[in-house]
Amino acid sequence: MNATSAVSLAFDPLLPWWVLAVLGAAGLVLVLLGLGARARGTLWRLGSLIVVLAALSNPSLVEEQRKPIADVALIVIDDSDSMSIGDRRVQVQAAKEALKKRLGQQEGLEIREATLPPSHIQLGSERPGGTRLIETMRSALVDVPPERLAGVVLLTDGQVHDVPAISSGTGSSGSGLPPELGGAPVHALIAGKKGERDRLIVLEQSPRFGVVGREVTTKFRVEDPAGGTAPVTLSVGGEIVRRIDVPVGKSVELPITVGNPGANVVELDVAPGPNELTLDNNRALFTINGVRDRLRVLLVSGEPYQGERAWRNLLKSDPAVDLVHFTILRTPQKDDFTPVRELSLIVFPMRELFEQKLKEFDLIIFDRYESGNLITRDYFRNIAEYVKAGGALLVSVGPVFATQRSLYRTPLGGVLPAAPLGDVLETGFKPKVTEIGQRHPVTANLPQAGDPGKEPEWGRWFRLVTGRTEHGNAILSGAEDKPLVILDRVGKGRVAQLMSDQLWLWNRGIDGGGPQPELVRRVAHWLMKEPDLEEEALRATSVGGRIEVTRRTLATTFPTVTMTAPDGSTEKIELRQTSPGLGLGVIDVDKPGLYRFDDGTLRTVAAVGNPDPLEFSDVRATDQKLKPLVEASGGTSLWLADNPDPDVRSVRPGRAAGGSDWIGLRRNEGYTVAGINQLPLLPGILVALAFLLALGSAWWREGR
Repeated sequence: MNATSAVSLAFDPLLPWWVLAVLGAAGLVLVLLGLGARARGTLWRLGSLIVVLAALSNPSLVEEQRKPIADVALIVIDDSDSMSIGDRRVQVQAAKEALKKRLGQQEGLEIREATLPPSHIQLGSERPGGTRLIETMRSALVDVPPERLAGVVLLTDGQVHDVPAISSGTGSSGSGLPPELGGAPVHALIAGKKGERDRLIVLEQSPRFGVVGREVTTKFRVEDPAGGTAPVTLSVGGEIVRRIDVPVGKSVELPITVGNPGANVVELDVAPGPNELTLDNNRALFTINGVRDRLRVLLVSGEPYQGERAWRNLLKSDPAVDLVHFTILRTPQKDDFTPVRELSLIVFPMRELFEQKLKEFDLIIFDRYESGNLITRDYFRNIAEYVKAGGALLVSVGPVFATQRSLYRTPLGGVLPAAPLGDVLETGFKPKVTEIGQRHPVTANLPQAGDPGKEPEWGRWFRLVTGRTEHGNAILSGAEDKPLVILDRVGKGRVAQLMSDQLWLWNRGIDGGGPQPELVRRVAHWLMKEPDLEEEALRATSVGGRIEVTRRTLATTFPTVTMTAPDGSTEKIELRQTSPGLGLGVIDVDKPGLYRFDDGTLRTVAAVGNPDPLEFSDVRATDQKLKPLVEASGGTSLWLADNPDPDVRSVRPGRAAGGSDWIGLRRNEGYTVAGINQLPLLPGILVALAFLLALGSAWWREGR
C-alpha cells in the first residue's frame, strides 16, 4: 500500500478560545452600536477586529503523510469432534481455501486464521464441554484493535455452545455482542446438509453415589425423528445387565443395583436408528461410586479369655460397624449349681439370630466357640448355607478346636478351609507371610512384615492349633510352618480361619506387638468383597492422557491384556511385575470414551476423560444457534452445500454486509501518520499590514 497525503486547516490559538470569544463578542457589540449610530468607518473597524481575532487564533495548513493500515479478516475454523461427521471437514477445507484466495485479492487486508481443535482428554478439568467456537474467536481477536477488524467468518456445522445471548438491536448497538467485534460483521458458513436426522440418547439424571446392594435410579430419554420405540442396553462394569425397549421422546427411569464398592462404570447404549449421523451420541456414560452402609457384625464368643475384649474393642472402635455380641459363658453340659436366672441378662435368641435374621448380618465371627447343644446342628447348617449363598464367616479357634467339641465336627465344618490335626503347639513363634501370602493383597506389604525370606519385625505368639489346609490359601504360617491364617471362597461366600487365639498379643504390644488392626481390617474387607483386596483382579485407571492397567494374581506370571478402544480398534498390553502378584501396564490414549480390557479370564472397563455429551447431544448441522449473533452484527449465514464459494465484497460501515451469495467485509480505511508539514496562514508582517490598513481606512473614512 502506497503512502498518501492529506491537507487540513488547524488552529493553535495564542489565547484560550473563551478569551477570543469574549473579545469577539465585545468587538461585535461595538460594531453594532456604530452601525446603529450610522458612524463612518464602522465596517473598516469590523475588518480590523476580524484580522486581530484571526491572528490570535493562529491558523495554519497541515499536510499529513499518511500510511494506510491493513484491515484484519479473521477466519475461525471449527474442527471439533462433530465435524468428523460426513464430509463436513472436506466442505470446510474447500471453503477455507476458496475464501483465502478471494480475500487475498482484496487490497489492504490481512488474513488471520484460528482453529478450534477436537476435544482432548482432560480428567478433572473444569473446562465446560461442547464447541466453544466464540471463545476461540475472542481469543484470536485479543491483539486486534476493533477499528481494524473488517469481519469474521465462521466455518462450522453450526453446533456452537457458547453463543452469547443477544437481547436486541443490530450492528454495534446489539446488546450482548462481544466487544472485540467493534461493530464488524460476523458471517457463518455452515457445513453439512439441511434437514439432517439422527438418533441420540439424552442423560437427564445420573446418580453419583449409591449404597452397595441397593438400587439407584437414572433418568434418560431417546430422541429420534422417526419416533416409535428404541432398544436400550444397560451395562455396568462392561457387563450387560438389562435390555429394554423405551418409547422415543419420553423420559424413562431405570433402577440400577450398585454391585461393588468404589467406581461402577455405567453405560446406556441405544441401538442405531434408521437415520444416523454418528453412533457417538447413542451412548451415555457415568460412574456411580458405591459406598457401604453400616456393616452388621455378629460376634459369638465362647469361653472368656484375654483376647475376647480385644475383638470387641476393635469392632466397636469402627463407626461403620454395627456390632451384636454374645458371649457363651457356660454350655448346658456344665453344671456348677449356678441358678439359670443368673447365667445371662437376656435369653440367647438363637432362633432369631440363626434362622429369622441370619441373612441380615454381613459378617459372622466365632471366637473360641466350642460345639454343644446351645447352638444346634440345624443352626450350624443354616450358617453354612448362609456362607454358600454369599455370606462371610470368620472363625478364630482356641485349643478346644483340636478336641471332639471342635466346630469342625458340626455342619459348619463343611465350609471351613482347615481341618484340625488334634495337636496344640505351645511354643513361641513369629507369624510368617507365606509365599502365596506375598502375592495376596490381604498380607502383601503388611506393616512390619519385613522383606521376603527375612525374619518379621512383629512380636511372637505362643499357641497354635495344628491343622491341614484342605481348601483355600494359607497366607500366614506359624510354628513348624503350619497354617495360621487361611482364606477360602465357598460358593458365593467367603471364609477366614485363624488357627490361634493369640492375635490379641499384637494389640497389647507384647514382644514388640504387631499390625493387629490392619490385619483384621484387611481380612474383614476381603470377606466383604472389597475390590482393592481381590486376589484375582484386573483394573484400569485413567490418568490424564493415559491408562494404567493393573493385574493382581496369585499366579507367578501375568496374562496379556487386550484393549478395545471406543472406535473398535484393539491393542495388546504386556504387563510388568511391580511387586509380587502385581503387574502394571501403561498405554497412552488420545480419544475420550469407554475402553474395554480383557485378559481371557477377567474383564474391566475405563471411562477415559470426558466423552463430552454436550458435543454430541445434537450433531445435526444448523444455522439457528449462530443466527442471533450473525444478524445482530449485520452479517449473514450461508450453507456450503448450496454455495461453497461465496463472493467477498468490501463495504463501507453501516452498509449491508451480506446477501444470498456474498459476504461483506467492512472497509475501515485506517492509517498511521508518517510525517507532518505545517504552513502558517497569517504571518506576523502580513497581519500587521492588514491591521494597519483596516485601521487607517477606518480613520480616513471617519474624517471625511
